[in-house]
Formats: sequence, C-alpha cells, structure tokens
Amino acid sequence: MSYICLILSGAALLINGLGLLGRIPARDSGVFNIVIGLLQLLLAVFLAAAAGGDGGLLLGAAGIVLFGITYLYVGLNAVLSLESAGVGWFCALVAVLAVFYSAANFGTDPFLSVLWLSWAVLWFLFFLILAGGRSSLSAFTGWAVLLTGQLTTTVPALLGLSGAWPAGWLPAVAAAVVIAAAFTAALVLSRSAGSRTAADAETAPAAIEPVPA
Repeated sequence: MSYICLILSGAALLINGLGLLGRIPARDSGVFNIVIGLLQLLLAVFLAAAAGGDGGLLLGAAGIVLFGITYLYVGLNAVLSLESAGVGWFCALVAVLAVFYSAANFGTDPFLSVLWLSWAVLWFLFFLILAGGRSSLSAFTGWAVLLTGQLTTTVPALLGLSGAWPAGWLPAVAAAVVIAAAFTAALVLSRSAGSRTAADAETAPAAIEPVPA
C-alpha cells in the first residue's frame, strides 16, 4: 500500500511542479491535490489499522499522513484562496520530520534514507516559497519537483511493486548522485529560463508614447 501512495505522490508532484512553472491553473492543481491528499490519508488509515501495533508499519503510515495532509492543505489553499503562510510552515515541519525519517532508515534501508532526505529538501523549498516569500525560487523549485519527483516516488514505487526494491549502500549512493544531478539540472534550467525572460524583455519594442500637441 505504501508503494501505491508513492505513485499518488508522484502524480501530485508532477502537477505541482507544472503549477509552479505556470503551466497549470491554481484551481485545477488545487482540486487534484485535494483528491490525492484524501486518498493518501484514507490509505494511511487502512495501513495503520492493519499494522497490529507494528512500530515500523505505524511509522510508515505516519509518513504517508504527512504527505497526504500536505497535498490536501495545498489543494484547499488554492481552491479557497487562503493565505500560503500556514501550509508553508507545515511544509517546514514536514522537512524536519523527513530528516528524522532519513536518519531512522539510515542503517536499515539506506535507499529509503536517501529518498527521505531528498523530500526534506523539496519540502524546505516549499516552505521558503510559501512562508518565506521567496518567489524567486519558484522556477527552480518547479523544475526540481518535476525532475526529482518521479525519481523519488514513481520509480521507487515501480521497483517495489515488482519486487526489486534496491538494498544496500551501492544503490543508495547511486540514487544520491542521480538526485543531486537532477537538482543541479533544475538550477541550470531555471537560470536559463530566467535569462531568456530577461532577454525577451530587453528586446521587446517599447510602447509608442503619444506626441504632445
């Protein structure tokens, strides 16, 4: 069930990345986030109910709740035109907890530890934009979500569903290198897009002012 939640997160991150880049209207992405958030919370409840007191399963269900509340909160924020500070500070909490999850899995599942660390970075970027007012990071965050979102959610989910979840340190190190490269590519793409926008503004014809009579 956790793999299904990863696939749902991959879909939500795809939509949110496109939204940050201005490719999807806020209300459209908001409704989608609400649907994904509710589904994840429902699956987390089922997972917790079936855990039978198993600490590892309950910890996983709690992690799913963090993502579900994020998407639901983001969706309601867009649909109801709420202020963004609240969801931004919640993203800060998720980022801190993601570091904890990364540390908790460091010795037993290093690949999952790397994934949690990458999510901590993404959610910290969400905090900077939504609560910190760093709108200049929107393009970088949008590209980062698009490039790393599928690498850290959909791809691992498909590996897990096929029984090929990576084990050991070698896949974890390889994943860390690939994810770091994706963040670097996002930075390059955001800067090149910004340069093109500035160049277009400079070369655009000036408005013709009326000549006084």
